Amino acid sequence: MEHQQTVDAVRDQAFEDRTYRKVILRILPVLLLCYMAAYLDRVNIGFAKLSMLEDLQFSNTVYALGASVFFWGYFLFEVPSNLLLHRYGARFWIARIMMSWAIISMAVAFTQPLAVFFHVESSTMFYVLRFLLGICEAGFFPGVILYLNYWFPTHRQSRVMSGFLMAMPVSLTLGGMLSGWLMTSMDGWHGMAGWQWMLLVEGVPSVIMAVVVFTCLCDNIDKASWLSDKEKLLLKANLQQDERGKVSRLADVFFNPRVWLLVFILLTFNTGFYGLAFWMPSIIKSAGVTSTLEIGLLTAIPYGVAVIAMFLNARHSNRTGERRFHAAIPAFIGGCGLILSAAFAHDITLSILFLTVAASGVLSLMPIFWTLPGTVLSGVAAAAGIGMINAIGNLSGFTGSMITAMAEEMTGNINNGTYVLGACLFVSGLLILAIPAAMLKRSDAGARTRLELEAA
Repeated sequence: MEHQQTVDAVRDQAFEDRTYRKVILRILPVLLLCYMAAYLDRVNIGFAKLSMLEDLQFSNTVYALGASVFFWGYFLFEVPSNLLLHRYGARFWIARIMMSWAIISMAVAFTQPLAVFFHVESSTMFYVLRFLLGICEAGFFPGVILYLNYWFPTHRQSRVMSGFLMAMPVSLTLGGMLSGWLMTSMDGWHGMAGWQWMLLVEGVPSVIMAVVVFTCLCDNIDKASWLSDKEKLLLKANLQQDERGKVSRLADVFFNPRVWLLVFILLTFNTGFYGLAFWMPSIIKSAGVTSTLEIGLLTAIPYGVAVIAMFLNARHSNRTGERRFHAAIPAFIGGCGLILSAAFAHDITLSILFLTVAASGVLSLMPIFWTLPGTVLSGVAAAAGIGMINAIGNLSGFTGSMITAMAEEMTGNINNGTYVLGACLFVSGLLILAIPAAMLKRSDAGARTRLELEAA
């Protein structure tokens, strides 16, 4: 009898695994491509900087403020956007986000003509467009995190998150090479600069994916016609079990100390990440590389390696059920990598090596971190809480870019700000270690149950 119960449990587990694999194959490729398009549009401003500043007569401070003002628009509209997604559905809202940000991102290529048309300074128009871009993109990332919480219980999320977040280093790897090539090969074509063509061409994937999202995604489990009734019942039962004991009231989100701990973790490690993402092309250029194409190829190295590191770390975390050290150790590694990349900035080989270590550390902790909000929040509270965590945490886009700009302006060396960015990652690692054990208990138990069934 006991043997038969074990066999039935393993059989049920096999059905459950097949069901989740079916869901992953249906929605994850679409979301991955969307995020690749999003990050291409978000960080290509770092490559545009290499020649845009001279064409528009912008200083590094103007660039830094323009790069960072994006996050103010992002901050203000993040929570409202997620609440609207929860109310009107992911399919329509994510498609709307992608289409609007594509239009604004491409409009940055015409900063000067638009400034003339509206009778304002070019720098003012640059700030306005970057702010609008933040408003348009607000809600995409937390919206996807919320959407994944509609499908997967907490203990299954780390591998799914890593699959989705893998789009980030892949996009940065391919984007570096594509951006360098576009800026070099299309410079002067039809009287437009290479950075303008780069912004226009790299906005097209977002337009395409907006259409794909609207036609291919469904809002929730009940609307998934490609799932059987038995599969739907399984998915919903797992979510109901996973939501026990979580915060579900909107009013409780803003006074929950665990939510605020997650906010400060994201704020510190994203400061390091965005500083790295926005300034890596300039850091490599300061090491003596002058060719835009070569800079693009060199920036691909750290992110290419980070893809592998992210996948392996998330896979091991998913198998063991341990997450605190799988997030904290990468934060410490990323901090060491950033500091050493600045210390050896004069040596391009060592600088790229340590930038690779930094990128691998920062990106490896991201999929682990984004499983944590689902351990605390559910329902409308998850919509608001995930939006709030990402909104406040992404103000680090302002701090990350401004720290580097201020350090260069004060000391004349762009690498001095990198030491501060590395220190932020150390603080993030310490905050991760401060996460209460009870916050991780539920998902760890789910992972252990899975391992026990596999052993049986």
